[in-house]
Amino acid sequence: MTEKNGEEIKRVVRERYAGLARQHAPSCCASSGEDCSSCCSTSATETARAERLYSRDELESVAENIPSLGCGNPIALAQLTENDTVLDLGSGGGLDCFLAAQRVGPHGRVIGLDMTPDMVQLATLNAEKLSLDNVEFRLGEMEHMPVDGDSVDVVISNCVVNLSPDKDAVFREVFRVLKPGGRLCVSDIVTRGELPAHIRDNLEQWACCVGGALHEQDYLQKIRDAGFVQLQVAEEGPSTAEETGCCGGDSYLSKIASITVKAIKPR
Repeated sequence: MTEKNGEEIKRVVRERYAGLARQHAPSCCASSGEDCSSCCSTSATETARAERLYSRDELESVAENIPSLGCGNPIALAQLTENDTVLDLGSGGGLDCFLAAQRVGPHGRVIGLDMTPDMVQLATLNAEKLSLDNVEFRLGEMEHMPVDGDSVDVVISNCVVNLSPDKDAVFREVFRVLKPGGRLCVSDIVTRGELPAHIRDNLEQWACCVGGALHEQDYLQKIRDAGFVQLQVAEEGPSTAEETGCCGGDSYLSKIASITVKAIKPR
């Protein structure tokens, strides 16, 4: 893939998620005078996804109207402890960050990283509503993280690495920012069979987590190649492609799955 193609993928992804962020922004309908049924509220699809991936207690512990755009629940398997520093890649509206903040306590720290300014703004507003002062959100790309090396205890991510056109760079960066002995816990979309070219080459399919998904074994190998050890894989179940209306038809859904991977940076 050329650098130009990679930048085009990022542009389309950024536009898609900026639109989703604006749908949830408090000001999305304030001055329009238009029907607000499509903004300032959580869609039925997002509600169904959230209820499938998170417990009732988890969802009730955070503010309403925080979009659930992931394919798993990395928090459930990340074994977060008090005082941990956690980095969430592609933090979106902040849902996983806020759940992590509860686990790490007031002396812990959670950093949300997202390349979409609208999402960073939305997540910051959500954090203010929840009065969380151990969470911050930074604008940046996973391939070039604005995070110090050896500074993070746990890196989490929820259905985001598949969006990157350079996944090797993402996992190298994760390895760099983690402390020795630090943990990666990432939920993501993978494939179990070849997807046709018209799916792979469609930028809109990249933006909805399908076009850029790797075969499961290739995905795991990239994590190993970055230096990680002790990989563990838990399957979340079918992908959310059907929920999002992506993938161009039911005939491809059987080749797509969501998994959560845990791995360790050696000491």
